[in-house]
Amino acid sequence: MDYEAVIGLEVHAQLRTATKAFCRCSTQYGAAPNTNVCPVCLGHPGALPVLNRAVVEMTLRMGLATGCQIRPRSRFARKNYFYPDLPKGYQISQYDDPICYAGALEIELEDGSTKRIGITRIHMEEDAGKSIHDMDIETLVDLNRCGVPLIEIVSEPDIRSPREAVLYVQAIRQIVMYLGICDGNMEEGSLRCDANVSVRPRGASTFGTKTEVKNLNSFRNIEKALAYEIERHIAVLERGGTIEQETRMWDAAAQRTRPMRTKEFAHDYRYFPEPDLVPVVVSAEWIERVRSELPELPLARKRRLQQQYGLPAYDAGVLVAERPIADYFERTCQHLIEPSPERFKLVSNWIMTEVLRVLGERKIGIEDFPIGAEHLAELVELQAAQTISSRIAKELFAELLVQPSSPKALVAERGMVQVSDTALIEQLVERALSENPDTIAKWRSGKTNVLGFLVGQVMKYSDGKANPALVRQLLLERLGSPDAVPR
Repeated sequence: MDYEAVIGLEVHAQLRTATKAFCRCSTQYGAAPNTNVCPVCLGHPGALPVLNRAVVEMTLRMGLATGCQIRPRSRFARKNYFYPDLPKGYQISQYDDPICYAGALEIELEDGSTKRIGITRIHMEEDAGKSIHDMDIETLVDLNRCGVPLIEIVSEPDIRSPREAVLYVQAIRQIVMYLGICDGNMEEGSLRCDANVSVRPRGASTFGTKTEVKNLNSFRNIEKALAYEIERHIAVLERGGTIEQETRMWDAAAQRTRPMRTKEFAHDYRYFPEPDLVPVVVSAEWIERVRSELPELPLARKRRLQQQYGLPAYDAGVLVAERPIADYFERTCQHLIEPSPERFKLVSNWIMTEVLRVLGERKIGIEDFPIGAEHLAELVELQAAQTISSRIAKELFAELLVQPSSPKALVAERGMVQVSDTALIEQLVERALSENPDTIAKWRSGKTNVLGFLVGQVMKYSDGKANPALVRQLLLERLGSPDAVPR
């Protein structure tokens, strides 16, 4: 039988507030265990929570960015369950009245088409602590994370493949980072994902029995875990078995899912309204102010970069992956004296290759990159106008990384201007041929790769200043057509 997958995702994003959701404790990652705590987040009797306004503000940003309806009056609820890293015995969340609902997110598929994924709800909640299981000691508990603010983004079951699921989570990550509400660091747990997955015969309208898969902390794990679970469901059904509704954990080491517990239902958590917090009231004015401050979102910006700068889809996708990189690209283009699609593409090439390479090697952000947008624009102008060769441009780039300066001033000061004097280059071409007489015979026998060697020799003689296009042209004129079929 031909099956299709039905997938819904629950993405938890840790909000970038300085303090926790209901107390003044720091949200700093990496602090010594059990130091960022107080009576409120430890659940001491009589300690009362007070809502952090920034949590609501950031949740509104995400809701509006994904086209959600905003509930003017929403309530917090207690989600009751026992676990060692939950000292209160309940988690403050939202249940019946989430602040954001009925939204959608558009993802771009590999073939360039788009797909709309519905968003059921986005609600605010607090995180639990962290249990560290060490078989040589015991289970250790770090409560620093208790009370750290989260939003949970719950999708409709509109996703039909593991790849679509990855694209959806990538889009969520891009948006929360563009909005400045989450750092998107999946390794540190700032962005986490649980998946509900089932299968059904293709064309069927009813859903199959679902399982929930937890511990998905990377795009690779999301794709592999869902692919495994889909195949597992199909295998069980093909054997005549039935799927048990349960929660499973992805075991990355074994590359399989493992049972954790029977799937809970809402009534298992005994939700009831949080008695220590008043309802959250959001005014129309507040909503409109937040809406007016939203930045251009990644997919819209990608399309604009393609249209405004004539960039290929691939380039635009790389540039908009991180908002600061896209900002740097546009600032560089604004500094170009002669803006054109060719120069825009050259800016894109420099950023995608050299700039991103340096950022990765140095493990820094673009805000710490030593070459300012105006100096990269100068470098691009010099190269595009053939004032300097690409080799000289790379040498200048390396020097600017160490000592930021004006590329134009350095070129003028050191006489690095590209040589396009035909007579001089002809002399260098003759020298290259006379010092390598066997290359002419190799060329005429069809070994056309010697051309690159000869171009390199001429560039060496000129200290990299010769115009490489002119060098190539003069060499071809001197060598003539090869006698044999090139090989």
